[in-house]
Amino acid sequence: MKNSFFDISEDILKLGDKAMNTSKPYLDSIDKITEYNQLKMLKAFQNARVSESCFTATTGYGYGDRGRDVLDSIYAEVMETQDALVRHSFASGTHTLTVALFGVLRPGDTMVSVTGIPYDTLQGVIGIGSDYSGSLKDFGVHYEQVDLLPDGRVDYDNIRRTIKPDTRMVYIQRSRGYSLRPTLLNDDIRKIYELAKEISPDCIVMLDNCYGEYTEISAPGKYCDLMAGSLIKNPGGGIAPTGGYIAGRHDLVEACSYRLTTPGTGKEIGCTLGQNRELFMGTFNAPHVTGEAMKTAVFAAALFEMLGFEVTPSYSEARGDIIQAILLGNEERLVSFCQGIQAASPIDSFVTPEPWDMPGYDSKVIMAAGAFTLGSSIELSADAPIREPYAVWMQGGLNFHSGKTAVLLAAEKMKGQL
Repeated sequence: MKNSFFDISEDILKLGDKAMNTSKPYLDSIDKITEYNQLKMLKAFQNARVSESCFTATTGYGYGDRGRDVLDSIYAEVMETQDALVRHSFASGTHTLTVALFGVLRPGDTMVSVTGIPYDTLQGVIGIGSDYSGSLKDFGVHYEQVDLLPDGRVDYDNIRRTIKPDTRMVYIQRSRGYSLRPTLLNDDIRKIYELAKEISPDCIVMLDNCYGEYTEISAPGKYCDLMAGSLIKNPGGGIAPTGGYIAGRHDLVEACSYRLTTPGTGKEIGCTLGQNRELFMGTFNAPHVTGEAMKTAVFAAALFEMLGFEVTPSYSEARGDIIQAILLGNEERLVSFCQGIQAASPIDSFVTPEPWDMPGYDSKVIMAAGAFTLGSSIELSADAPIREPYAVWMQGGLNFHSGKTAVLLAAEKMKGQL
């Protein structure tokens, strides 16, 4: 179909139609996942007896904030855990993970990351390659790491050798983040959980679930003791303006709440300042929005495979997060791709992204993001360091129609470089 609103050439549109036809079975499969998770969410809202009173703002200590407590119960149900802690006062996903780590780890404990090195912002929290005051290392928590196999998959044999009976925490990062390794599926998480519990029955299996919520039927709550994520990724549905969640075993969630507020008061204090309505709305819409982001990623994978590029995952592979990586081969194509994504954004579409020296990176970085919420990863964005293999990481998409158009515009922008 000819696009009446954007200047996309006929050959790119035809290739887009072919990509749609090729990926249709996988898009249909995502719709089934979305429907299951959306109905699960609807039932959780009904079970929690959500009402207008849940949206009432509280101030000060926030004693008796019904909406805050009801939202916690909804997250516990949909994440398939005993308890949850959902707060707008979590400043980021890294902050949420930090509260969880400090909530349950004590001096002398050993934390083992079994999915290689965690992403950059968490390395400072742990104390990897830094001496930040207040890191886990500074508090006497020991860190060990099991690297992934050369193909990016989990090294179960090395995990078995590394975990000890007194290991306190086995840490899992589900998403590929900004690497090219496969994202973990629920079955992978289950295997790690069962192996960890076989060796150290009392260890805490903790999951960084960022980017992974609602990407599969069922949640990984039964395969971990504690998990955490950001509300400006999947679970906020593109509506929550900030925040995060921690879910898991009741005693562990309670310990995390003591770290967030104070020992003894925990979840009982913390006013919501009128944020509840947006958090509830975002939570309710999250399964659908996540499905739209996944479909955008599948379409992008199909289209760019047809254009001759290596992509990961393939359009036909099972997905455990919303991230799509495309290896574009050189800087020129990488920059053009990001500029095409930016041109399809509802916010700042007139801006032209360029590579720049971003603090904390060893090479220039280009970012495309026209989002309603600053840094929102569930809204369509694309970014990459300017270095080999010149891969771009694309994630998000509030709706598939605009996401699909953005992918077509990115291909159009690259047309002379193909």
